Amino acid sequence: MLDELISPDFYDPAFNLHGPEGYKQFESAFFKGFPDWIETIEDIIAEGSKVWVSFTAKGTHKGECLGVAPTGKKATFRAVQMWRVENGKVVSKDTISDSLNFFRELGVIEYTEKAKGFLLLNNT
Repeated sequence: MLDELISPDFYDPAFNLHGPEGYKQFESAFFKGFPDWIETIEDIIAEGSKVWVSFTAKGTHKGECLGVAPTGKKATFRAVQMWRVENGKVVSKDTISDSLNFFRELGVIEYTEKAKGFLLLNNT
């Protein structure tokens, strides 16, 4: 189905993905890493050739993904993506996400003591 939706000229700068095959390989690897991955769409806005999608996703890290060995931890990923469509096919996708918190939940990164203090001050 992705061959019908993704343009041969597709590009995703966040992950340096090109064409339908690049996109399929990335998605396949991601779902192997997080087999229970569930996305909840919060909002969709479409104007002209652009579609913005705000979503929250959750999953358990059970397989290697993005070069990270399985941690068995649950993580939440929040993002806004901007998809650009031309002639009925997606030609690009840009993502703004909360990757810092996602990788913290997986245990891949840790906040410094200074950062922990800042987070407590701001109730986050």
